[in-house]
Amino acid sequence: MKRALISVSDKNGVLELAQALHQQGVEIISTGGTAKLLAEGGIPVIGISEITGFPECLGGRVKTLQPKIHGGILANRQIPEHLAEVTELGMPLIDLVVVNLYPFKATILKPDVTLSTAIENIDIGGVTLIRAAGKNSDSVTLLTDPEDYAEFMVLLENDKLDDGFRKKMALKGFRHTAQYDTLISQYLAKELDDQELPDQMSLTYEKQQSLRYGENPHQQAAFYREIAVLDGRLSGAKQLHGKELSYNNIGDASAAIEMIREFSAPSVVALKHANPCGVGTAENIFHAYERAYKADPISIFGGIVVLNRELDARTATEMNKIFLEIIIAPAYAEDALMILKKKKNLRLLQLSEMMKPASSERYFHKKVDGGLLIQEADLHRLDEEDFKVVTDTEPTEQEWMDLKLAWTVVKHAKSNAIVVVKDGATQGVGAGQTSRIWAVDNALDRSKTSTEGSVLASDAFFPFSDSVEKAHAAGITAIIQPGGSIRDQDSIDVCNQFEIAMVFTGIRHFKH
Repeated sequence: MKRALISVSDKNGVLELAQALHQQGVEIISTGGTAKLLAEGGIPVIGISEITGFPECLGGRVKTLQPKIHGGILANRQIPEHLAEVTELGMPLIDLVVVNLYPFKATILKPDVTLSTAIENIDIGGVTLIRAAGKNSDSVTLLTDPEDYAEFMVLLENDKLDDGFRKKMALKGFRHTAQYDTLISQYLAKELDDQELPDQMSLTYEKQQSLRYGENPHQQAAFYREIAVLDGRLSGAKQLHGKELSYNNIGDASAAIEMIREFSAPSVVALKHANPCGVGTAENIFHAYERAYKADPISIFGGIVVLNRELDARTATEMNKIFLEIIIAPAYAEDALMILKKKKNLRLLQLSEMMKPASSERYFHKKVDGGLLIQEADLHRLDEEDFKVVTDTEPTEQEWMDLKLAWTVVKHAKSNAIVVVKDGATQGVGAGQTSRIWAVDNALDRSKTSTEGSVLASDAFFPFSDSVEKAHAAGITAIIQPGGSIRDQDSIDVCNQFEIAMVFTGIRHFKH
């Protein structure tokens, strides 16, 4: 290694790296602030203009975009004609490129950033250097991350720099520029309020943590977060206690948080395998938990519980009577924490801003064989103007309250889904069934108390009146569903026959 080009925005560790290179007799070319830092550190530096014969210009926008630089990087050392040409044109061969980019990510994460400031922080020359060095990794070593400097220096000092390391660093560089370009496109789409699903879609995430395994022990897994972690998102939660979160924990926690955001009154959601198993609302969080627990005391065992109010000691004491995997709350009273921490493995997550609207969740992504399905997230909230009573019987005031709760819960249960509710709590949830009538059977069978006087919600229309007939036999007095079947009138007629109130919403909530 004879010559290096160093031009970095993130200057962590660069002085030590340059000192090691200098001790190895490597000639260093540098630019702008990096050159100044190295010179002040007593390291001989060749300014970029001494190579190009052209000054850095346009306020530093143009420095390295020049044939003498890129020719020295891109020349294939295995092709004699390349070597002859760079000699003839006076292009010094560059063996090491150390570069990282203008801080575009840090810039757009600032709350008061303007569009012009963000655009000014789009790097041009650095990206080109990375691509050039990465393309010619047979001959050129690329470093884009200060975390790799130490390993590089050890390899250099021991004369063990090899093709494997160069290829690994090239891959890292291309991933770096891919994320950089994706961040730019995502930011501009947001700023321009682009509502279209584009012809090309690029997504970028950063690893938050490696996981012990995935859905099953034989599957590798990791948790990745969005670049701009907003307050109230699961990836920004603070774990106060317990074992490390698992793949399934994270998936279920996400589903639980999505659901709790639907409620403004004190509410508790108990969830198991991504489906709600008990939901309760009340005048305080203790009674909300009581209702959620009594809805299905079997399924809640080993489940996740999320609350939208501070968790107090009284509620914590009740929760500690059963085995739970995770509790999620916006805050914990100190005495509640003392109670819950007695269980070593119980995971306690604090998400202080969990009730903020999930504006970042604009799209929902689902990996399929050979591709990706993308749709707008189902952010539709209850709108009473959508409700249409289609029967002779009107819901009572209590039935209206329970119908609204049932409709909120059924939105978050896997299709086909039926939810039975009474007095502010779910009584039974029939989720993930291949037949709607089976979902009705499942929801009614799961009820731990009498369903007499309960209400029922369906995530999609009833294709036949048989579900309504079963509901009547179980004592259901009001039903809410989207409507839209060619046989709607059959269901309406049965409801009128048995004086059951039926409400159409015109909105379907399939969740597959």
